[in-house]
Amino acid sequence: MKSFLALAAAQVATSLTLCATSIIASTNLAQAADLTFNWKGEAGYSVSGSFSYDETTTRAIISERGAGSTKALESLSVSFFNPSQQLIGSGKEVVNGISSNQFFEFNFDTTTGNFFGAFDVGTGTSIGDFFISNVEAPGRIFISPGQTYYLYQNVTPDNSQLLDSSTNRVKASAVPEPTTVLGILVVGMLGVALSSNRVAFFSRKPKKIQKAVLTSMFSKLCRLEV
Repeated sequence: MKSFLALAAAQVATSLTLCATSIIASTNLAQAADLTFNWKGEAGYSVSGSFSYDETTTRAIISERGAGSTKALESLSVSFFNPSQQLIGSGKEVVNGISSNQFFEFNFDTTTGNFFGAFDVGTGTSIGDFFISNVEAPGRIFISPGQTYYLYQNVTPDNSQLLDSSTNRVKASAVPEPTTVLGILVVGMLGVALSSNRVAFFSRKPKKIQKAVLTSMFSKLCRLEV
C-alpha cells in the first residue's frame, strides 16, 4: 500500500507542479502590491476601496495630492454604502497613475500598512458625488488632518451635505498574492488526491477512481485565472 500511495503522490505532485508553473508563467505576478481599505461611520454609512502601486519602485511612504500624475499609486477606486449596505456611489479616483480629483489627498506607510496625515478620497467633484475626508470639516472648512473622518455628498457646486462621521480610522488590508493562493490550492488538492487514493485502494478500484479524481482536479486547477 505504501508503494502505491507513494507513486500516486509523486504523480500528483509532478502534475500539480507543471500546472502551477504554467499558470505562473502566463501571469504577471509581479510587481504590483494590491490593497483594500475600509471605514464605517457612526450612523452606519461605510466606505470600501482598493489601491495598487509598484512595490519594486515605491518608497516606504506614499504621499499623493491633487489631480494629475501620481508619484506612486497606479490605481485607486472607492465605493460608498448607506446604512442598509446598499451601494450609493462608486468611482475610480486614480487610473493608470493619473488622479482626476483636485482635492485628492492620500498618505500611506507601506512599512506599517497604515494611513496617516491627510485623507480625501471620493467618486468625483460633481453634484451627487461622494467623498470621505479628514481635512474638510462641515461647512466646507478646510482643517489640518484630524482624527475625525467625515462622509459627504456634493449637493451644489459650493456645498456638501454631511452624511456621517466617525473617529474610526480608515484601515488597509493586503490582498493575498496569487502565488500564496496557488500554494494553498496545490497543498489542499494534493491532500484530497492522497485521501481519494486510500479509498480507492481499499475498494480495490484504484485505477478508475484515481483517474476520475485526477482529471477533475487538474481541469479545475488549470482553469483558474490567477
